[in-house]
Amino acid sequence: MAARRIETGDGRGALAAVAAAVAAGERPPRTAHATSVRYLLQLLAEKAPGNSVEVRVPPFGAAQVIQGPRHTRGTPPNVVEMDPQTWIDLATGSLSWGEAAASGRVHASGVRADLAGVLPLRP
Repeated sequence: MAARRIETGDGRGALAAVAAAVAAGERPPRTAHATSVRYLLQLLAEKAPGNSVEVRVPPFGAAQVIQGPRHTRGTPPNVVEMDPQTWIDLATGSLSWGEAAASGRVHASGVRADLAGVLPLRP
């Protein structure tokens, strides 16, 4: 199944819905959460193209980013994994990479698995 490219309006609208739900102390709608995650992963892939680091945000998506040695089989040597809200917070600048890593909200392995240089994606 081919990945569907998320339109800018769809992604921004989903981000706004997630932000509103979080601000109200509510759980964001699943579809808005999923669209936000995928939109931000898409922005990351555009900002830092490559195949040396796999960013995983289960259950909604993953992207291979950052230039370097190409990974072809099995588990990549550089993996970053986090929950959807942590990803949204990091990508939008609500949370710094250092804070997320120190608090255990991000699980990163490999010498290239530090996204501090490419985050945040949006102000």
